[in-house]
Amino acid sequence: MPDTHRTFSALWERAVREHAERPFLVFLDAQGTRNEWSYGSFHDRVERVAGALSQAGVRAGDPVHVALKNSPAFIAIWLAAARLGAWIVSVDPASAARDIASQLSRTGARVGVYGAERAAAYRAGSEGALDRAFALREDATDLLDGAALLGAPAAAVPVAADTRLALMFTSGTTSAPKGVILTQGNYHSCARAMSEIIALGPEDRWFVTLPLFHANAQFYCFNAAIAVGGSVALTSTFSASGWFTQARDLAVTHASLFAAPIRMILARRPEDAPRLALRHLWFAQSLGEEHFQRFAELIGVAPRQLYGMTETLAVVTADLSAQPGPDVIGTPVLSRAVRLLDPDTGAEVAEGEPGIITVAGTRGIDLFEGYLDDPVKTEAAFQVRDGRTWFSTGDLAQRTPDGSYRFVGRVDDVIKVSGENVSLTEIEAVLAQAPGVFEVAVLAEADPVRDTVPVAYVVPRDPASPPDLDALAAWAGEHLAPSARPRAWHLIEDLPRTSVGKVRRFKLSPALSTTPSGGTP
Repeated sequence: MPDTHRTFSALWERAVREHAERPFLVFLDAQGTRNEWSYGSFHDRVERVAGALSQAGVRAGDPVHVALKNSPAFIAIWLAAARLGAWIVSVDPASAARDIASQLSRTGARVGVYGAERAAAYRAGSEGALDRAFALREDATDLLDGAALLGAPAAAVPVAADTRLALMFTSGTTSAPKGVILTQGNYHSCARAMSEIIALGPEDRWFVTLPLFHANAQFYCFNAAIAVGGSVALTSTFSASGWFTQARDLAVTHASLFAAPIRMILARRPEDAPRLALRHLWFAQSLGEEHFQRFAELIGVAPRQLYGMTETLAVVTADLSAQPGPDVIGTPVLSRAVRLLDPDTGAEVAEGEPGIITVAGTRGIDLFEGYLDDPVKTEAAFQVRDGRTWFSTGDLAQRTPDGSYRFVGRVDDVIKVSGENVSLTEIEAVLAQAPGVFEVAVLAEADPVRDTVPVAYVVPRDPASPPDLDALAAWAGEHLAPSARPRAWHLIEDLPRTSVGKVRRFKLSPALSTTPSGGTP
């Protein structure tokens, strides 16, 4: 018999019944205007958005292409699709026309929603592919009476845990994006897990500044809040300089960030910005000790690093220790079974050795269902051992003597320098603390003597007064092991990134340099 209780749709309906009068969403738009909805009032909008989608031809099992910035409409469409038994294709709102055309072709979506300010690219990419497209302002007016996105209320369609709810495209930092298929059961399981591990309550409020189309905002923040009747403060865009003031004014208690945005916030924080007293902050991707301690002091709580990815939904490991650290992803949570496997042999690695993080679970519940239109990659991602399904993440970690894990990087982020394993991710975390450095990315280059060597691409904190490359090399000599010291340095204007701040290393090259390279002997 289909499981109709452990679904995201049922989770939302329960939250509305039990917390109708409690705040659900506080939205701060680009002009600084604040709008608020309770669970009950937002559910009224969800029913009517479901009606508009239904009138546009969306039926159970149909995809809806969503290319929106952070906005109340994004949340309403997501919940409305769940109500209809449909699924959303959540994509980067800045997608180019050719990317939009590819997304629509791969998913078969016939209804789309996009921001009116990006109409030219969306229309070019969707020409001839859609039966109906909604152009939105991406602010509170999208949900006002008379808006095109609101129709007559639509009744809920019965759904099961294995009903598809979303498709997310991976970041594509090293390869073409993969389409990750997610179910109603995935979202339900994730919501329960992410609220339980931090004892989230109805009085708590998440601060969401990262893009909604990404897993972080959906899985860790909105999902968890809905599970317990908590609220979410959502901003239309990320502001490094305004982050502290917004967090104070929106009365948030919880937040989730990546390391790169944290470094941006620290670099751009005005001197008169308020200090905070947050209850909890998740972060991903290791920080340097100096940045970690400074940020902890300013937000009033030690950040806790976690590890997870779109394919694993809820986190796999988290640093829930009494004294969280800047470079520890903690231990497996919520009975997660984790193995660290040698990339070459597939055997479990010894303590201190890097191994691929491999996670056991159930597809469509605590692991993703599969990859869109790619059975070969789906089959390669999963293995059945001892009667359990294991997913290979492609990320490396190492186990420390106390049993916790340290993140090392993607498999191709770890290079051999004269036979020694060197993590590019760890080098970046250290170099980001060097004098005059705003941010940095490190690549591997072939070397006839050392096999490969690290090479650094540095964005100056002050472009008018960039750091001296020989001085940077000397600083690296004091703070990095010999094998981890960059053999060449390049100053560049900025780093190519995904929309959530991850560096696209494959787009870096010496041609981007604004000055001749320096080196380390």
